[in-house]
Amino acid sequence: MFSAATYAARRAELCRRIGKGVILIPGNWEAPYNYPNNAYHFRQDGTFIYYFGLTLPQFVGVIDCQTGEATIFGNDVTVDDIIWMGPQPTVADLSAQVGVRKSFPLSALAPYIESVVKSGVEIHYLPPYRGQTTLLLCSLLGKTPEEVYRDKSVELMFAVAGMREVKSAEEIEAMERAFHIGYAMHTTAMKMCRAGVVEREIAGAIEGVALSYGGGLSFTSIVSQHGETLHNHNYDGVLENGKLLLVDAGGESVENYCSDHTRTYPVSGKFTDRQRDIYNIVLAAHQQSPANMKAGAMYMEEVHRKALVILAEGLRGVGLINGSAEDAVAAGAMYLFMPHGLSHGMGIDVHDCEGMGERSYDFSAIAERAAQEATCVHRATWRLRAGTVMSNEPGIYFIPALIDKSRSEGLYRGIVNYDKLDSYRDFGGIRIEDDVIVTESGGVVIGGDKKIPVTVEELEAVVGK
Repeated sequence: MFSAATYAARRAELCRRIGKGVILIPGNWEAPYNYPNNAYHFRQDGTFIYYFGLTLPQFVGVIDCQTGEATIFGNDVTVDDIIWMGPQPTVADLSAQVGVRKSFPLSALAPYIESVVKSGVEIHYLPPYRGQTTLLLCSLLGKTPEEVYRDKSVELMFAVAGMREVKSAEEIEAMERAFHIGYAMHTTAMKMCRAGVVEREIAGAIEGVALSYGGGLSFTSIVSQHGETLHNHNYDGVLENGKLLLVDAGGESVENYCSDHTRTYPVSGKFTDRQRDIYNIVLAAHQQSPANMKAGAMYMEEVHRKALVILAEGLRGVGLINGSAEDAVAAGAMYLFMPHGLSHGMGIDVHDCEGMGERSYDFSAIAERAAQEATCVHRATWRLRAGTVMSNEPGIYFIPALIDKSRSEGLYRGIVNYDKLDSYRDFGGIRIEDDVIVTESGGVVIGGDKKIPVTVEELEAVVGK
C-alpha cells in the first residue's frame, strides 16, 4: 500500500477528468473454489487498488465528483468472523489508511445509490468482468446484465485508462520489486531443468517462490515443452533431452504490481545448432525492440512491425522465408510464425487495464468501438507515452495445425518455404520476454544491471546446474 496522499491525489485527478456525477468502483468478492467457504486465492480489482488501495474482499468505493468526497462501503468483522480470521481493523481504520474519511456498512450502499439515481445524477462505472460484480451492479442499478454492459461509462473507461497508463516513480519501484521476484522464479526454474523432471515440479516450485517474496503469481504460469501452444497450462510433461522448455511466469509485489518474463532453453542444457539459430533470431528482436519504445511512437508500426521485420530477416537467413523480410511482413506471413502481439501493458494487472481499456492515444477515435465491445484496448492506435510500462515478447512458433491451414489455403505462396518448414513441425516454440519502461529516448528494461539469463551462453551456464 502506498501513502494516503497517493490515493487521495489519484481520486482528485479522476474527479477532475470526469467532472460531474458519482463514480462507483466495486472491489472484488471472493470466488468459491468448490464450496462457499473455500475460495480461490483472492485478487482485488486493479482499479479499486489504484484508487482505494485496499486488498480485502467485499469493499465498494464511491467518489462524488461534485464535492470530491470519497466513501468506502464495507462491513466490520463480527465475532464469528474473528473466530476464523482473528481480529481485523475496522472499515473506518482501513479507510483512513487510504485517505477516506467516510465509511458505511455495505447495507447502506443500496439506499445511497437509490438516492443518487432518483436525484438524476449520473453514475459512472466500468464494465464488469466478474459475475459477482455484474450481479451487484444489476441489484444496485435495477438493470439486467445486458443493460449493465450497455450503460457502462466509456468516459470513465478512458479516464482510468489514461491515468493508469503512465506509471509514477513509486509504481516503477514496486515493479522493480516484482522483477526481483520474477528473477528468482526463473533462475529457480532454470536450475531445476533436466531430463526426468515433471513440468509440474517446476511450476509448483516457482509458485512457491512468488508466494515467498510477494503477493503470489501475477498470472497462471506456463511451463511447457510445447512452447508452440501459446497458453499451455498443462504440466504433465516429463522433461526430455532434445526438447526446449518454455517458462512464461511472473510474480506480484506486495503492492500488487506485476512482472512478466519468458525464457526458453534446452532441457539438456545445450542448444542444438537448429535451436540456437532460431533462438538467436528471437533474441535479436528482443534486444533491438526496446530502442523503438520511445515516447510518441505508434506501437503497431514503429515497435511491433519492426520486430516482425527482424524476425523475418532471421527466418530468411535460415531458408524458411523467400524474398525480402519487408515483403514477408507486408504479406502477413509472419502471423504463421508469431500469431500474437509483441507487447501489452504492464502495471497492477499483468495485462494492465485490459478488463476495460489501457491506452494513451486519442480515445475519442474509438469511442463507438469501446461502447460496443466494453473495451478500449486497440493496439493499432496505441501511441506510447513516457512512463508507460510494456512487455517485450517476440517469439517464433512452429504450430503444425497453423502450418497445415495456411498451406491448404494457399497463403504466403512463394514467400514461405513450406517444404523446409515441414522439418520444423516438432520443434516447438521460443519466446523471450521482459518488461520495459518507455522513455523519451527509448525503452529501459526493468531490472537495471541485473537481468535474467537470456543469451545462449548465459542460459547454458545456468540450466540444469
